[in-house]
Amino acid sequence: MTGLSVFYAALLYVAAAVLVAGLAFKIRQYWTTPAPLKIAVTPAPTTQAGAYMRVAREAALFESLFYSNRWLWIFAMAFHAGLALVLVRHLRYFINPVPELIALVQPLGVYGGMAMVGGLAVLLGRRFVIDRVRYITRPSDVLMLLLLIGIGISGYGMKFLNHTDIVAVKAFIMGLYVFDIRELPGEPPLLAHLFMVALLMIVFPFSKLLHAPGVFFSPTRNQADDPREKRHLAPWAAKLEG
Repeated sequence: MTGLSVFYAALLYVAAAVLVAGLAFKIRQYWTTPAPLKIAVTPAPTTQAGAYMRVAREAALFESLFYSNRWLWIFAMAFHAGLALVLVRHLRYFINPVPELIALVQPLGVYGGMAMVGGLAVLLGRRFVIDRVRYITRPSDVLMLLLLIGIGISGYGMKFLNHTDIVAVKAFIMGLYVFDIRELPGEPPLLAHLFMVALLMIVFPFSKLLHAPGVFFSPTRNQADDPREKRHLAPWAAKLEG
């Protein structure tokens, strides 16, 4: 094996460890943070089951964004739906044998990548074109979007400009499962792609991208609007009253 293969194996191991540990820490933090007030955004469901359905619609369809800004919703959905297809397409590198359903999704994943990069380009452009959005934009916001765009463009570079030996790539990834470092092709688009993916994995738990799991813990979404029927009392407040 080459030093390049060892470096990327170590990088991906570190990235995976940071991603898992970081997500576990943040999710535990979300889970244990008390919500002392009933702050469900109205109109809200009056039952807890309805609140759970509301969170599901928010996570899958971006319901509140749909009603507040239709144009932004279109491009945000294009990005997220495209990303979902891309992730499903990439499962072929992590599973052996590849299920038939994932094999059928492969062509759709190519178009999903186009939707992903296109949606990201619009989301990036609005941070410079719209005054009120530019005012609240931080450098980290732009860098996150550029990182995601870079991942998408480098992926297409492997497909259309510099074809990569995907069999060797899969062998490298499957070898990581059993700590067997195999030879990684040295094409620049692939190396850039993997480096940016690893960087994204490392920064994900500490960036605004953490809204992905965070939406499930948002009290404005997951609380039922029932303050007249039931008193809301955080566990720590109940101990004080006792």
